[in-house]
Amino acid sequence: MKYKNALLILSLFIHTILLGQDFPFEVKLDSITIPGLGGLQSFSVGQHNGKWLVIGGRLDGLHRRQPWASFDSTGHNNRIMVVDPIKKEVWKAPLDNLPVTLREQLSSTNMEFLQRGDLLYLAGGYGYSPTLKDHITHPFLTIIDIPSVIDAVLNDKDPSVGFNQIKDERMAVTGGQLVSVNGIFFMVGGHRFDGKYNPMNNPTFVQTYTSAIRKFTVEEEGTGYKLVFHGEITDEKHLRRRDFNVLPQILPNGEQGLIAFSGVFQKDRDLPYLNAVEIDADSFHVIPSFAQYYNHYHCANLSLYSSKDHRMHNLFFGGIAHYYDSAGYLVQDNDVPFVKTIARVTRAANGWLQEYKLPNEMPGYFGAASEFIPAAGLPAYDNEAVKLDDLKEDTVLLGYVYGGIRSSAANIFWVNTGVESIASPVIYPVYLIKNPFSGITLNEQSINALQLQIYPNPLEGEVTIAFTMPADGDATVVIKDLMGVSIHEKTLKKIKKGECLKDIRFRDLKRGDIYYLHLTVNGKTVSQKMIVN
Repeated sequence: MKYKNALLILSLFIHTILLGQDFPFEVKLDSITIPGLGGLQSFSVGQHNGKWLVIGGRLDGLHRRQPWASFDSTGHNNRIMVVDPIKKEVWKAPLDNLPVTLREQLSSTNMEFLQRGDLLYLAGGYGYSPTLKDHITHPFLTIIDIPSVIDAVLNDKDPSVGFNQIKDERMAVTGGQLVSVNGIFFMVGGHRFDGKYNPMNNPTFVQTYTSAIRKFTVEEEGTGYKLVFHGEITDEKHLRRRDFNVLPQILPNGEQGLIAFSGVFQKDRDLPYLNAVEIDADSFHVIPSFAQYYNHYHCANLSLYSSKDHRMHNLFFGGIAHYYDSAGYLVQDNDVPFVKTIARVTRAANGWLQEYKLPNEMPGYFGAASEFIPAAGLPAYDNEAVKLDDLKEDTVLLGYVYGGIRSSAANIFWVNTGVESIASPVIYPVYLIKNPFSGITLNEQSINALQLQIYPNPLEGEVTIAFTMPADGDATVVIKDLMGVSIHEKTLKKIKKGECLKDIRFRDLKRGDIYYLHLTVNGKTVSQKMIVN
């Protein structure tokens, strides 16, 4: 017995070494506070000479479910902030002297933003417009000269000379991502949302997903700028996403591109996507045989590329997710809770993606709507992917996680009175530490890439299971209780390759009890927890 145990321990140790060689680093978070900084979430940020320029976002936590209380004007960030994370100083200036359309857009939440050189580009954003006396998605692209505005805030000067604003209805997007590929702006996903938020879908708003990748450039024209559009790609099935993460990539062919990870909501069910979409200069495609189970909503993130072994590493810090890990089991929670998970998705040279859960976690239910602000001088490619091979020190400051929603519990939406969460005021420096035995734990579920989702969960006696078949064949569903006793077993015959939806009715399941559903395809099994109402 001792000999067998020793072999098991040795096997686990070797497995850990192999995982460490895949990414021989450890990720560590510290924390700092700056007096007077305050909390913020869903904001935009650029930087110059080590100082951050922070604009927009909200001062409160998770939006409330009541339309009259949600996204109210008292939560607007009506100031421009400049932050020095090294000297721990902050400066603030009001938006009062700016033109009204500029002032209203810059106090909105969830703008798309991107820094290129000394310019910060802000698109769209959702918030209350005193001019229109309603909540709107702002139809503007604003170009900000970062050094000029930082100087104005520091020296109490008029900042308006540092802003240019272009009106275009195609910029009326919130919850999307603005990124760059080979000098072309890509606005990926998002939606237009006009009117008062209402979780019961009562007619207080009009919502339209873009389901698109919109391409454009910004060119100088006289003393201002103009938009030049280069077309758009639309796909309502795969690009109907918002509040998600889009990370810059060096693709297996060596070209620059993007990956859109997860997001909400699938068209035929009110759940996050599990798949990911690769985007290059001309097209996109869903990445086969991959499922992302962690970090589904927008959170602080960054990508690192090693040209030596042609591996792309993507890091995600907390946030909100459909799944979390519990004692080694992957648990699906259809309330989509706040999580503490720090995860990595690594892409091998052959294009294969694999998800890993890091052993350390966020310091609480925190990370949703936060931003990762790279350390000044960090070596990076033109698309902002970090050059991993150029990090020579044993310990390197990658940057900072700032802002976001900090929740007091995993699920607060239906009990939210406005005090259960806050906008985080803490700054978390993130360090990369060389360590070949980092002990990163593998998420076995994503090897299977069956993309299993169960709904409703809790269930009422009938449940729909959605999963992806890697090839034509059979699938087996087994329900077991907490003691491991099989309660129900069913074989699904001759299922075609691709997405599959099956309704299954259960008998003899006790109300209030917990069960585990095991789906097996081609000898691989994914297991998820479910509760009976």
